[in-house]
Amino acid sequence: MSIPPLYGRAVKLGVITMVAALAVVTAGSRSRIYTPKDKAFYADANTVNFVRPGLVLKVFSANIASDGTITARIRITDPQGLPLDRLGVTTPGAVSISCVAAYIPQGQTQYTAYTTRQEVGPQRTTTQAATDTGGTFAQTADGEYTYTFKTKAPAGFDASATHSIGCQSSRTLTDFQLPNNFASNVFTFVPNGSAVKVTRDVIKTQSCDKCHDQLSFHGGSRRGVEYCVLCHTPQTTDAQSGNTVDFPVMVHKIHMGKNLPSVIAGGKYQIVGFNNAVSDWSNVGLPSDPGNCYVCHEQTTGAAQAQAFLKPNRAACGACHDDVNFATGENHVNLPQLDDKSCTNCHMPQGDLPLDASILGAHINRASGAAINPGMAPYVPGMVFGNLQVKNGTAGSKPTITFTLKDSAGNPIALADLKTAPGRLAAILAGPTTDYGYTNFGADVTTGGYVSEDVVAGGSCDQSGNCQYTFTHAIPANAKGTFSIGLEGRRGLTLLPGTTKQTTTEYGAKNVVANFSVDGSAVMARRQVVSIDKCNQCHTFLSVHGTNRNQIEQCVLCHNGSETDKAFRATTTNAADKATPPQSVEFAYMIHRIHTGDQLADMGAGYSVVGFGGSHNDFSEVRYPAMSPNGQAGDRRNCAMCHVNGSEQNLPQNANPVTNPQSPVNPTPPITAACTGCHADISALAHAVANTVQLGGKTVESCNACHSATADFSIARVHAQY
Repeated sequence: MSIPPLYGRAVKLGVITMVAALAVVTAGSRSRIYTPKDKAFYADANTVNFVRPGLVLKVFSANIASDGTITARIRITDPQGLPLDRLGVTTPGAVSISCVAAYIPQGQTQYTAYTTRQEVGPQRTTTQAATDTGGTFAQTADGEYTYTFKTKAPAGFDASATHSIGCQSSRTLTDFQLPNNFASNVFTFVPNGSAVKVTRDVIKTQSCDKCHDQLSFHGGSRRGVEYCVLCHTPQTTDAQSGNTVDFPVMVHKIHMGKNLPSVIAGGKYQIVGFNNAVSDWSNVGLPSDPGNCYVCHEQTTGAAQAQAFLKPNRAACGACHDDVNFATGENHVNLPQLDDKSCTNCHMPQGDLPLDASILGAHINRASGAAINPGMAPYVPGMVFGNLQVKNGTAGSKPTITFTLKDSAGNPIALADLKTAPGRLAAILAGPTTDYGYTNFGADVTTGGYVSEDVVAGGSCDQSGNCQYTFTHAIPANAKGTFSIGLEGRRGLTLLPGTTKQTTTEYGAKNVVANFSVDGSAVMARRQVVSIDKCNQCHTFLSVHGTNRNQIEQCVLCHNGSETDKAFRATTTNAADKATPPQSVEFAYMIHRIHTGDQLADMGAGYSVVGFGGSHNDFSEVRYPAMSPNGQAGDRRNCAMCHVNGSEQNLPQNANPVTNPQSPVNPTPPITAACTGCHADISALAHAVANTVQLGGKTVESCNACHSATADFSIARVHAQY
């Protein structure tokens, strides 16, 4: 019997009414199944109803026979649980599946794979863990298959050891103008039927996904840490570079990147992958302190070995500290370390002093931000602003602020303690909150749209830590609406004073911002676009400009539409900076440019800012960590990683223009500035200019006509990933 294509997916069901009930997805249900990140959310409803995009793979049992034959039972379905045909005959889209078989040898903590391959390099041939090739599939039910590996477990294999079967899959949907779908799954068992007691569960994928969005590699089909560790084992070495791809070593090295001693000395850290593609990780800069092991080794995920990093070994530790020669003792206080048995004699989890040889003591960030490292917490008194209030905050007046200044234990901090560098306490006045940037606070103010005043020099505090300060600059007499005052400050800290290891560092207080009406109108806070909590998913504790600016509400007071780096560009010693016009540091433009980083050059653009002291800050090497569906870092399409409440959909139509002397369009209209922060090529700027006109003496961007939340080319739609 000939089956029409629409019903081909249910050829074995035989009942047309059942097919209709299962296959049709209404527009309403489609919006529940797929999210705005999915291209299927916007695709033609008939196509989606027929194809039912998505892929779910599950390995639900496995067995190793006495002769070593390895089998795994696999189920593949669409997201609603309907079976898929692996060959793509009775359901749309063929599904390719590959599997790995591995075990944890007795007394060890890492896997060894049965399934391997040989890689031939210019100087060596290596054995690598890999997926099985040449095995066979047998269909056992709709969407269910038994895979028999060609690889066999060796004679005398340990049937009492933990074994895992991991399978990766991809569903090809390009014929339907839909992206391919990917899925991985791991099944763990003991071949003799006993309970699994030994696992490898050090870091959960959810910890990686804080920065990587969706951890996936090698084309996108290999997803999740539990799958990665089956192949990235100590047995696997890259034959081209000679580098191991053992998971803890490789991941530590990648995340240290440009901070590796070998890289600082002029070397590179590279791995040669499929098709001889060179992956160079030498310029990776971790967005958090690489000495804070808790960033990845989170203690709240339920990982069984979450505290594994507190048990040192040469491979993991030597990955970051790659100038240490454990055989000779070089850079290891001249002591050789021939095995891992005695590492904990010196490197216990935590000692009695900061900067000692303990794991937590040795990983304190000595340069800045000491308070953010949990291992440092006992030694940091803290600095806390509280109860910030504004008095006399009317147009034409000089406002007075009152607040409390104490340490983390509630003890008052005297202003005199902040007079010596790096101590600092400043108050920032800006407004209105409709959009900061172009308010003039006086002829003597050189900063764009705000004024910063030294509270240490002009303020006072009583013995209980109750402080006040009156601004020397007035709110403009013609001011309207809501203005803001924010506090920022830091304290110096000396570790191990009087010893040969004496070290000075600093830490900042959490910023507080008070909003107040200057004309009697209702107080209105600045619009919230992004969240510091989302920033800190990657940055852990985003604290810049000497550790004393760490809240978005504080950042935007200064990083407004009129501010550039002109105040520092004239003092730079970098010849290129001195010869180049000032650079905009408006918040949206700046953050978009920084996070676009290493993709800017391909668009004929760049982003360098001259900072305090004339410092040159080139962000062209920044590699955004979020991963694309195909397993490549640098995917910035998931705007919700930073934005809150769908704010990326609300184009800043009425915001201030952005002063940007380096742009061909200066000032740049606000929507154009925000979007060309990422879309940095000249054609994107030309597109924006072509859709900007002058009407009634105002600059009007027509972006909303095509890119509003409900338009055909909405922000969410054009940024859909999956």
